[in-house]
Amino acid sequence: MATKKQAVKSAAKKSAPQAAKKSAAQKAPAKKAPAAKKSAAKPAAKNSAAKPVAKKSAAPKATKYVYTWGAGKADGNGSMKPLLGGKGANLAEMTRIGLPVPPGFTMTTEVCSYFYDHKRSYPSVLEAQVKAGITNMEKLMGYKFGDAKGFPLLVAVRSGARDSMPGMMDTILNLGLNDDTVKSLATATNNERFAWDCYRRFIQMYGDVVMGVQKLEGEEHEPFETVIEHYKHEQHGENIIDSDLSAADNKELVKRFKALVKARCGKSFPTDPWQQLMGAAGAVFGSWMNDRASVYRRKYNIPAAWGTAVNVQAMVYGNTGPTSGSGVAFTRNPANGTDEFYGEFLINAQGEDVVAGVRTPEPVLNLKKEMPKSYAELLKVRQILEKHFKDVQDVEFTIQEGKLFMLQTRNGKRTAAAALKISMDMVKEKLIDWETAVLRNPADQ
Repeated sequence: MATKKQAVKSAAKKSAPQAAKKSAAQKAPAKKAPAAKKSAAKPAAKNSAAKPVAKKSAAPKATKYVYTWGAGKADGNGSMKPLLGGKGANLAEMTRIGLPVPPGFTMTTEVCSYFYDHKRSYPSVLEAQVKAGITNMEKLMGYKFGDAKGFPLLVAVRSGARDSMPGMMDTILNLGLNDDTVKSLATATNNERFAWDCYRRFIQMYGDVVMGVQKLEGEEHEPFETVIEHYKHEQHGENIIDSDLSAADNKELVKRFKALVKARCGKSFPTDPWQQLMGAAGAVFGSWMNDRASVYRRKYNIPAAWGTAVNVQAMVYGNTGPTSGSGVAFTRNPANGTDEFYGEFLINAQGEDVVAGVRTPEPVLNLKKEMPKSYAELLKVRQILEKHFKDVQDVEFTIQEGKLFMLQTRNGKRTAAAALKISMDMVKEKLIDWETAVLRNPADQ
């Protein structure tokens, strides 16, 4: 910088005498000089007047805490994991590359940091940004959040840490249901059993995660599971699977679940969808410090300061009937590295059912017979994901009445033997180079 200043000064010294000589040599009358001065003064006045405007436009904007995605567009991308968490960043990235991802938004990890630094409260601007995020989802889906007359927009609320922490944190599905919206959902879908099934599931998840209706000392089972098991034996004489519960069964279970919440918490189950949403977000942020998550972080050296993001996504439904379902899968076999789709799915089920052990899932390859069109689409998605991410992907998906939706992707964990085979195969397929293959398979693995 010093050299530039010296050069400018030197140039100024040289140009000054030259300008003076030129001015003295000119034959123009002196009276024109004032006009020149006046003309030179105008730009100066404009420049000085423009300075306050520049300062005003440079005023800091409110921190962006909500990043939206949907319909092929996203505020974020896959490189933003520290801010959006792994799930949110990859949902944005899948949206950008044209995959069928239900719209939604991410509350950033900065909200989590604020939450813990300010006695579990939110930044003042967050509410308006969340409402704008919901409005964007309503526009893209064509539904209204809390709509008691038409098809109500329901949302899923999920955690999303920078590094994957499977099973350690909390999820809430079907948020936005109450005694009015469940009826409008039943009418809009002409499927009463489905609507009340969603409501029953929502009360159980929200009651557990947000309201703390959990197993007490001396209780053998989770309280909601105890209620549903007793009801099944009382009404059906056996522990039938949840998908066999009728609309009437689910209505009765909703009543019993609400009574359980009231008895355990001393207050009624919340009916305002906005209250439900912010309560769920707080519970997910709160789950970052629960015992399970804390133990997992210590084991895998994940700093507590990283925090988690919260993802709010429009619900798609795998529990509407025989042409719907949910599943999890790896784009290649994580045990031996074979180039085959590997995973599980359930017909007429929501995503949590697949991992909860409520029913026995089928191998994902069976989808080829059960839902051939959806399976063919899933294979195309598999190829797109591997080509884009250059690695094996661990995905979650839902099929709603034959239409495929992607709910998550992340790099898949694998055995050492599988890692070696996958790397060699991907080099042959020209997905990665030799250097990348070597880095993925250290000698001491």
